[in-house]
Amino acid sequence: RPETLEEFAGQEHLLGKGKMLRQLIERDQISSMIFWGPPGVGKTTLASIIANRTRSNFINFSAVTSGIKEIKDVMKEADENRHLGIRTVLFVDEIHRFNRAQQDAFLPFVEKGSIILIGATTENPSFEVITPLLSRCQVYVLKSLEKADLLELLNRALTKDEHIRSLNIELKEIESILRYSGGDARKLLNIIELVTNSGVKVIDNETVTKQLQQNPVAYDKDGELHYDIISAFIKSIRGSDPDAALYWLARMVAAGEDPKFIARRLVISAS
Repeated sequence: RPETLEEFAGQEHLLGKGKMLRQLIERDQISSMIFWGPPGVGKTTLASIIANRTRSNFINFSAVTSGIKEIKDVMKEADENRHLGIRTVLFVDEIHRFNRAQQDAFLPFVEKGSIILIGATTENPSFEVITPLLSRCQVYVLKSLEKADLLELLNRALTKDEHIRSLNIELKEIESILRYSGGDARKLLNIIELVTNSGVKVIDNETVTKQLQQNPVAYDKDGELHYDIISAFIKSIRGSDPDAALYWLARMVAAGEDPKFIARRLVISAS
């Protein structure tokens, strides 16, 4: 992962020179915040960079695997650190998965400054985060990565990763890599890893497409990919791309996705 703002790719509207969030980080004036955006755009990485830049203790907390007990344990640790003059940045991934009681548990510690809360969500925080907590956080919207950002990450992977560099890969065409990654850095890097590990020496559009068709990514109906693919499906419809829409639909159907879930999202999109 990038460790500095200079290495971070994308989100120029927040982190470009003179932009508000960058200024707050550089001045060490950050407060609790929520990053709202699609998967793979750097929410976790940015939170880690903020903690490093502001010399804070960084705790990575997942809403998927943690409950009230874990929250209380972390809050106790943060309180103790505060008395020692150590600031704690608590990063909560997928904060929308916490119920009201779990989100309530953060409130007193955010209010008295024991923690700086950075929540990450792919869902609209206005509907998924309780109002008292939301009112104490600044919401920043992160966007899917632009072509230039993806190219930067692609070149970095091919030139700085020791294993990939040793393979002497020739990059001939990039359109398929960029299209299949869909503005998601994680997908981009997964595609590069998949293609380079297949033994090819020349990366072109045909090679990428062939490898992805032969190695379909696992589909986790309860995980992040479940939301990634339905999002790609709806975006394809909005973008008037029937071939892409049918592809993502087929991926869901083949994986055994609940037809009611697909139908419900279609109704939402239509309305």
